[in-house]
Amino acid sequence: MTHGGRDRRDTRSGAGRSAGPDKRSGQDKKLRSKPVDGARRVALDVLRAVRKDDAYANILLPRLLRERSLDRRDKALATELTYGTSRTIGVLDAVIESAAGRPTAEIDGDLLDVLRMGSYQLLRTRIGSHAAVSTSVDLVRAESGMGPSGFVNAVLRKVSQRDEQLWIDVLAPSMADDMIGHLAFSYAHPRWIAEVFHRALGSIGELQAALAADDERPIVHLVARPGQITAEELALISGGEEGRLSSYCVYLPDGDPGELEAVRDGFAGVQDEGSQLVALAAARADVTSAEGGRTGRWLDLCAGPGGKAALLGSLAHLDGAHLDAVEVSEHRARLIENVVDALPVTVHVADGRDSGLEPGYDRILVDAPCSGLGALRRRPEARWRRTPDEVPELVTLQTELLTEALRLVRPGGVVVYSTCSPHPAETTEVISSVLGENSGVEAVDARPLVAGDAADPEPFGAGPYVQLWPHRHDTDAMFLAVLRKTAG
Repeated sequence: MTHGGRDRRDTRSGAGRSAGPDKRSGQDKKLRSKPVDGARRVALDVLRAVRKDDAYANILLPRLLRERSLDRRDKALATELTYGTSRTIGVLDAVIESAAGRPTAEIDGDLLDVLRMGSYQLLRTRIGSHAAVSTSVDLVRAESGMGPSGFVNAVLRKVSQRDEQLWIDVLAPSMADDMIGHLAFSYAHPRWIAEVFHRALGSIGELQAALAADDERPIVHLVARPGQITAEELALISGGEEGRLSSYCVYLPDGDPGELEAVRDGFAGVQDEGSQLVALAAARADVTSAEGGRTGRWLDLCAGPGGKAALLGSLAHLDGAHLDAVEVSEHRARLIENVVDALPVTVHVADGRDSGLEPGYDRILVDAPCSGLGALRRRPEARWRRTPDEVPELVTLQTELLTEALRLVRPGGVVVYSTCSPHPAETTEVISSVLGENSGVEAVDARPLVAGDAADPEPFGAGPYVQLWPHRHDTDAMFLAVLRKTAG
């Protein structure tokens, strides 16, 4: 596991907003806070919103960074503390419970946010222990006074007595008795997710590699919208590097993508390379000629929030086709309309299982709602929100959407089914179930569609389906299957 951050002593004054004295106490002089550093204030505000309001860190943090006008170093620190703390909550809580001698459920939520962020600095960054503890105490003292800050000080000092590996040795399940549990704890994943990954991968060695990759913060992937800008041009103006798998991808190692003119103008967007490959597979798959000639009808059956619809719409424009995009949420439908402006795309607010659209589509993408276990690097708090009890209901929805897509596609047309999950229940088992219930449908080898004309499909497995992984492909863990309707 990498350990980010800088060894900072936080001696600057006026680095961020400071809270006033606690008006509920007469000891204003004792409670008056030092200036609270802006980076930690931003991180704490995001962590608190995630806990209290189920906010998404990757959506809220960029907005706060822009609003608070932090410098480059402080933005980097706030990002590290926010995403790092969110990823490792399970481990941090176990450490905090041991140090505090009580369950985290008995600790005030606002104090727990500070304890988590302080413990993360102590265990997973190079920030000095004095700075990690004192800045945490300052945050609490500014809000709650001397008593709570003394509690935080005492707990964090106990946390600082061991490094991360020593805490793992003390708290993690034994490697000899429970290897999966040990790896899950060591790499900050709930055990049930580690079990799902192990089931999909089949070996402890690969499980460890997958968990380790999932525990890292990924770089930003950009997509160059076809017909508007090339990946080469986007790489040049952004300072990034052209992608290895998608011909439209650019890797952006640092910086805010929202500040790029190409992104602001809609020529490019932020999209994981794995998601780009799903849309490309839908556009590349061979379809037989339609009876009566070419129809050029494409469909994105679960289109929100619009990333794949924008890429598919751009490819449809180049191909002379038209894309219908279906989204059940009116708010998300508006987001799609914003990103497909001027493209041959019609957005429909409807349930994909009963859209009211006429059958006869050449290409249909079913990017089904799923557990999101494949995007845990980019959605750091999601691993602690998801539960295995949610999966059966998702599988039912996925099965119904895919079944409806096979009804809407014409003979000779293709349906691409994808999830941002490697869970077998949401991937291969859904495909097997639907194929068993629908005659006249065949699975197409998806590997050449992902690899492209010049690439070797071997790195994408034995086929016919493709399961991407962060540790193998440096993408989200996207699954895709391509089905062709052979009869009406």
